[in-house]
Amino acid sequence: MGWWDRLRDSMRSNDELTSEDRKKLASDRGCDTVGRCADRSRVTLRGTIDVLTVRPRQDVPWLEADLSDGTGKVTLIWMGRRSIPGIEAGRDLIVKGRISTADGSARIYNPHYELL
Repeated sequence: MGWWDRLRDSMRSNDELTSEDRKKLASDRGCDTVGRCADRSRVTLRGTIDVLTVRPRQDVPWLEADLSDGTGKVTLIWMGRRSIPGIEAGRDLIVKGRISTADGSARIYNPHYELL
């Protein structure tokens, strides 16, 4: 890497570094990327939970987690759950499930997950 590349890398924001790091980690594990997932396909994703929310839906709680992998964001939804031990903001996960797109947002319902 030349001096120009090092200078350019040193001028990137923390968000850009985090995004690049997330992309590399997903690629190293052989995972799919959110940015390239097709609707209704089975995927394996690796990313970091940015936001965790409990949303009541007709008296049934839904635990929602926004997972980012550096190429995009997917909302993970566990129906009937208020919390899951280990699922928290800032946590890295590998998730598997069928991705669906509605209103321009990617979602995976009741994904299988591995805490990292």
